[in-house]
Amino acid sequence: MLKKYPKTKITLVSLMGLIIILVAFVFWLRGLIPANTIQKDLTITKPQELVYLSEGVKEHRGKILAVVTSTDIMGASGKVTGYELTELARAYYVFKANGFDVDIASPKGGKPPVVIDDDDMGKFDYAFLNDTIAQQKVDHSIAMADVDATQYQAVYFVGGKGAMFDFPENAAIKSLVSNYYQSGKVVGAVCHGPAALVNVTLDDGTPLLANKTVVSFTNEEEFLLIPDAKEIFGFLLQDKLIEQGANFETGYVYLDNMVQDGNLVTGQNPWSVWSVAEAMIEQLGYLPVKRQNTSEENTIDILIAYEEKGIQQAKAKITSMLTSDEQSFDRILLVVHTMVYAMQWEIGKSIDVLRLLSFADND
Repeated sequence: MLKKYPKTKITLVSLMGLIIILVAFVFWLRGLIPANTIQKDLTITKPQELVYLSEGVKEHRGKILAVVTSTDIMGASGKVTGYELTELARAYYVFKANGFDVDIASPKGGKPPVVIDDDDMGKFDYAFLNDTIAQQKVDHSIAMADVDATQYQAVYFVGGKGAMFDFPENAAIKSLVSNYYQSGKVVGAVCHGPAALVNVTLDDGTPLLANKTVVSFTNEEEFLLIPDAKEIFGFLLQDKLIEQGANFETGYVYLDNMVQDGNLVTGQNPWSVWSVAEAMIEQLGYLPVKRQNTSEENTIDILIAYEEKGIQQAKAKITSMLTSDEQSFDRILLVVHTMVYAMQWEIGKSIDVLRLLSFADND
């Protein structure tokens, strides 16, 4: 979701605007979220409790390699980083449910640094933390230099800002991506994971990214929370992908956006993980196992409906979900997106989402 970092440059006007918005809405927002909602303790979720896994494919279809960053500090900034747990956990279980074993690698090998955002955590993420096999794989990730690339049908590059530092110049990553792409194997990446595509050259000497349609974490999303991102990272991922010849297909800020160009599958941000992982399964030649959407995904669908078709269509989606036993949405995530819009100074949209919250509360 949103990772907040200290801002080195911020105008007084911007600060006062955000404070006014926060103060104006905080008490009303409380009233829009039912106080008596009983939440199951998801922290104790075990993988065997996931219906998605129990109803998944039993045959062994092969193996997929998931690659995470080894970087724990963002350059000279002193800011901590790592791979995003949610971006690994959710894809991990999509691959498992569809018959693929998953190995985990990192540039340095061993136990990589992880970023866990409590606000984003759901049952799949806690199940991953309570999965002894998955945790063993994470704690003893394979060094990229030691990966036997012949074992895998696909590779998936997990996001996390640390990937900006150790993916682009890693020789083993560049070699694997080049070989997989040219041999027709599936290459997937999400959020900052597409940093693995930077500086990759094909056998004919052309950049992998030349004329490829891709997406990654966007400049707008980067600057929203880290105004000095370019100084910290040395480059912006969107800019670098375009610089190397990519057609960059920007989606809505912090909403699901998956782009597929043949056997190259990329996603814009953490909300794109499910779409990327299932598109990878399809590209491998299989129909993904049916899965009940999470409440977070349904919330993102509501927001996309709002962006594309307006508030009435978004209300229609809410009404449909409120009358369904199998669909739910996350009111807190809607609140978060009122702030996302406010931080972009799209106050009208922020108010519209508050209207959606009010509608959901009264419908």
